[in-house]
Amino acid sequence: MPLNSSEDNLTVSAFTSKLSPAADRCVGLAILSVVLLSIVGNGLVLVICYRRRKKMVGSELLCVNLAVVDFLSCVCFYPLSILSSFHHAWLGENVTCIYYGLGCYIFGLCGMFTIAAISVLRYLKTCCSLAYAVWLNEANIRLVCCAIWVVATVWSCFPLFGWGEYVPEPYGLSCTIAWRGYHTSAKDAFYVICSFACFTLVPVLLIVVSQCRILHKVSHFSYSLSARGIRNNLRHTEKRLSMMFFCISLGFVIAWAPYAVVSFLFIFHKGNRYMAPEGFVFPALFAKSSHIYNPFIYFYFNRTFQREFRSLVLAFYHKLGANRVGVRSTSGHQPQHPIHIQLRERGCGQKKTFGLSGDRNHGKIKNKGRDTHTSSNCVHGRMVYVCWGSTSKNGPNILDRRPTKTPLPVSL
Repeated sequence: MPLNSSEDNLTVSAFTSKLSPAADRCVGLAILSVVLLSIVGNGLVLVICYRRRKKMVGSELLCVNLAVVDFLSCVCFYPLSILSSFHHAWLGENVTCIYYGLGCYIFGLCGMFTIAAISVLRYLKTCCSLAYAVWLNEANIRLVCCAIWVVATVWSCFPLFGWGEYVPEPYGLSCTIAWRGYHTSAKDAFYVICSFACFTLVPVLLIVVSQCRILHKVSHFSYSLSARGIRNNLRHTEKRLSMMFFCISLGFVIAWAPYAVVSFLFIFHKGNRYMAPEGFVFPALFAKSSHIYNPFIYFYFNRTFQREFRSLVLAFYHKLGANRVGVRSTSGHQPQHPIHIQLRERGCGQKKTFGLSGDRNHGKIKNKGRDTHTSSNCVHGRMVYVCWGSTSKNGPNILDRRPTKTPLPVSL
């Protein structure tokens, strides 16, 4: 159904949901769940990659590119679909439809091309290691990432110049390429056929063939080593990485396969009306789920990612608890006396030593070196925290070196 129809009722019906209000809310909640999970998972991937950016190898840039694609897709475009689902109609009509369709198509092609590039690079590294070492350095992989974005953007912009069109999905709550343009004009038919053949089937074939060859090569080599009783840790790591990328590629293909099949059938649908709207809802939602599971695959197979994730969690935990220093009083009395906690560091490259000072005057601690047992005079003291506490009336004070009735400053 063309968007530039002169009849207002046709335009309104094209942007109106064909589902029931309850189904629209379910679709909105499903997309909202995908968005939240993708933002959290891919956001963690990006943070971890940023923390270890100096240790990253060239091939890991493609994984970063894939995480950027998934993250930005859920931030920039899917909220519009969520709001439209709860509104029971597409918001913004033609302008937002072009924005949504163009953006989703660009990021969809980038995701597919990135996974195809990952599969080809893994194949070259596993089966043609010499070519991988000579040609595929970090600079060339950066060029591959740039080429992916340029090709996806240029091809997705053709509908803006009359080659194809972005129209609402049959159920009215999303926008995509006008697959039925195959029947309208020669230019639209050329664009639709090239989009499906060159930019869908060819990358999928590269992914499938490359991953199958990789698994065959790694499995055959591992079996030959096991038959000889040889354990190779490097090959074990390579096998885990191969399985990780295989799961990423397989998940992407499985997620988008139903939507590709439905769209292909829709190209050659000769009826005067769209296919059943429900036939597009579930494949579209299933395709959007491809943004979720890559972080879980990284965490399960990549031990480096596991270590970095634990380090990030511990750093965040310590950062939250770093400013909480105190003394708990079990006697129930309000603390009355300050306890000075001081850190002494030695600036001459020697070991740190700690001592307990019995001097009540804090100024004397800095001037007298006899209370802190060191082998050098290069000692610098700096105050870290001051907290309030009191000593127990019944128990002895183990910090007192001299008989006194008041608590003493503690130097650590």
